[in-house]
Amino acid sequence: MKYYLSSSKILNPFQIHDQVQSSVRKRILITGAAGFLGSHLCDRFIEEGYHVIAMDNLITGSLNNIEHLLKFENFEFHHHDVTTFVHVPGELDYILHFASPASPIDYLRMPIQTLKVGSLGTHNLLGLAKDKKARILVASTSEVYGDPLVSPQSEDYWGNVNPVGPRGVYDEAKRFQEAMTMAYHHAHELDTRIVRIFNTYGHRMRREDGRALPTFVEQALRGEDITIYGDGMQTRSFCYISDQVEGIFRLLHVDYHLPVNIGNPDEITILELAKDIIRLTNSTSKIVFRELPMDDPKQRRPDITLAQTLLSWTPKVNREEGLLKTIEYFKNL
Repeated sequence: MKYYLSSSKILNPFQIHDQVQSSVRKRILITGAAGFLGSHLCDRFIEEGYHVIAMDNLITGSLNNIEHLLKFENFEFHHHDVTTFVHVPGELDYILHFASPASPIDYLRMPIQTLKVGSLGTHNLLGLAKDKKARILVASTSEVYGDPLVSPQSEDYWGNVNPVGPRGVYDEAKRFQEAMTMAYHHAHELDTRIVRIFNTYGHRMRREDGRALPTFVEQALRGEDITIYGDGMQTRSFCYISDQVEGIFRLLHVDYHLPVNIGNPDEITILELAKDIIRLTNSTSKIVFRELPMDDPKQRRPDITLAQTLLSWTPKVNREEGLLKTIEYFKNL
């Protein structure tokens, strides 16, 4: 198992290289760093001048997402599974825990790994944060609300989750992660943050991701039938990647330890999304309907009042602009 500090350096697989640290440069560990969202967070923190320690076991992430960062002296990558012991020599200021399968096709294919990274992985990283006296931000999800009975979903809604259904492995992993994070905050006075992420999209999404938006774009570009599960009246709210990263960055740097929704409240039905993508791609694709999977949420819309008040954050990229950027990325693939 190789670890990469740059294209010309290889690190020991069980120990992160202890480099000379700038007196002013902050050090941040980002797990899930080679994934869609994690790689964009790496970009942002490199741009901000942080020393970024990126970690990923690559079961869903790709080195292609971060290879452009390997040239930077303040970036290092480690191929490692956070469900095993995580060791970072030297000082550490921040941890962003974004390691987890996030797509239904991934967590249904890897249910045990999904539960382990939400439990064992989170436990390891909270312990590391405690040892280093580092601030830790964990990535939760709108899935903690399950198939919601209220809309929009605000942070004080406890959710409607089936713990033994097919989606329970992801939903409950994230709910447990939140509970353990709060336990460390109260028991050890750990400096914690929790972000509840709603559907995010943009460049670097995987073609085989399995979620509606990238699947529809791929099908439309190929002129294939666009497959909708259910009647298409279920809703989602899609947040463009740059807006999501901005919200997370701001949350890390405020003094607030309870969960915060970061998402775009612009709600759309899945049927409307499919039609928009057909129009924007000038596709000849037809829409076909299939049976709705068990426990598939019928509604997703974040209440972002807290983020607006606490972070002075609101999404900037409208849906059509974001879709056009995403479609162009998939065309170039």
